[in-house]
Amino acid sequence: MAAVDPVAADAPTVALPGIARALVSAGKLGQKSAEELTRKAHGNRTSFVAELTGSGAVSAADLAHTLSSAFGAPLIDLDAIDAARLPKGLLDPKTCAALRVLVLSKRNNRLIVATADPSDQQAAEKIKFATQMGVDWIIAEYDKLSRMVEAGATSAGEAMDSIVGEDFEFDETSLEAPAEEAEAAGTSEVEDAPVVRFLQKMLLDAFSMRASDLHFEPYEHQYRVRFRIDGELREIASPPIAIKEKLASRIKVISKMDISEKRVPQDGKMKLKVGPDRVIDFRVSTLPTLFGEKIVIRILDPSSAKLGIDALGYEPEEKQRLLDAIGRPYGMILVTGPTGSGKTVSLYTCLNLMNKPGVNISTAEDPSEINLPGVNQVNVNDKAGLTFAAALKSFLRQDPDVIMVGEIRDLETADIAIKAAQTGHLVLSTLHTNDAPTTLTRMRNMGIAPFNIASSVILITAQRLARRLCPQCKAPADIPSETLLDAGFTEDEVDGSWTPYRPVGCNACNNGYKGRVGIYQVMPISDDIQRIILADGSSMEIAKQAEAEGVRSLRKSGLHKVKLGVTSLEEVLGCTNV
Repeated sequence: MAAVDPVAADAPTVALPGIARALVSAGKLGQKSAEELTRKAHGNRTSFVAELTGSGAVSAADLAHTLSSAFGAPLIDLDAIDAARLPKGLLDPKTCAALRVLVLSKRNNRLIVATADPSDQQAAEKIKFATQMGVDWIIAEYDKLSRMVEAGATSAGEAMDSIVGEDFEFDETSLEAPAEEAEAAGTSEVEDAPVVRFLQKMLLDAFSMRASDLHFEPYEHQYRVRFRIDGELREIASPPIAIKEKLASRIKVISKMDISEKRVPQDGKMKLKVGPDRVIDFRVSTLPTLFGEKIVIRILDPSSAKLGIDALGYEPEEKQRLLDAIGRPYGMILVTGPTGSGKTVSLYTCLNLMNKPGVNISTAEDPSEINLPGVNQVNVNDKAGLTFAAALKSFLRQDPDVIMVGEIRDLETADIAIKAAQTGHLVLSTLHTNDAPTTLTRMRNMGIAPFNIASSVILITAQRLARRLCPQCKAPADIPSETLLDAGFTEDEVDGSWTPYRPVGCNACNNGYKGRVGIYQVMPISDDIQRIILADGSSMEIAKQAEAEGVRSLRKSGLHKVKLGVTSLEEVLGCTNV
């Protein structure tokens, strides 16, 4: 009879995890070895897979192949995956590191997740609870999975002292600050290096992920960073709450704000060099909240104004109406829409088209968002008395051809702008209204005489930004004709000759969308519309006349984008009114 190990004999029988049972059944691991590794995992508070691969009893590759066969799950080689293209924000990096999983993609309402242990139902439940989505496992080798998960966890707030930002460089001018502020910041520069690197990492990540805004938000027991990507806010990092004061001070110093003032909102600006000849501007806004200062950083990429009018998403007839208007020698062009709808980019695209050696262009903005060589740009400063109205009065003494006013906020500014448009100048500006027809009634309500509106305004563009469907993964959508009719399509359009598409989601996009496209209502002021204005007509009368002249409403313009397969019906319904 073989000798019995007294220790092994005394050791209680343990319940083997599912992965251990699968290995024993496949003949890859003995029963006693499986029990011993299970005990070690319990004692060391590690996973069975970690103990198994660490002991060398089964290699990571052999384990992955065995589990793929045993559980009928697909196998993936993570060396062939580009980590930079993996979706971000679907599952918190802390959760990924704790569960040793990696989100590969999203399909409908299910996550495709790489794991080394497909039997871990507890992990699946935690992921489902955190994301409210189902989980489909894909088997990966444990060592490769661990490396990739740890690499993801070291970004953002997970390991701030390991963040490296060697390819990041602030423009020297953005580091200028009042002497006392610079002195205070300089004394803590070394000890606050992790905070500096964290900010650098966040700005670079936001730029590489094509985000439009960064939100730094302090709460009582939490500090989070969110990016707005394609119009949708996504949580990116949860750094330690202890950094909120130092991070706010760092941002305020390089944005030339008063670091000692925390009671009132402040605005500033900074720059980022992302290459030898590429500089990105950031507009910074702080807001005092209950638990600290919330900071929002808007990314202003000057190259966006040089993409050309074709990149904005205008349909051919809309584009021609706009080009005809900016080709006029005088008059007023208004761009309307909510904050974040792309009004600034549209205005600068027009300015770029008119920016020629023989044209004198001046702009008044609060603040100037995009630097355009050849254009005389002025930042208004209400405290110093340099208001929009004051800047406009000065422009008229500077022999301008084209004037751009950032926003018409009051009657004085509107009155001067209209007089400029009536006396041989082309004036471009913005208003916050819902659509083009209501812009005219809004101006009337501001106190502007109908005659002045009719004789100065030559075109109004209302716009929204809708998320663009990813061309790689979009799929045909089965939408009932009743739903299409309710959305605004006509009976003739719902004839089956075209196919609506829906978002799916892949490694190359964000939940089925990639980038954004403009939805426009471009309304020239015709003679008939002028007559309605002079008669003090309503916005509904103006809208009816514009439609008779072939001007699409915002909803109709969006539905046209649905017919072309550019965006989804849900997206258009979400950003336009009937």
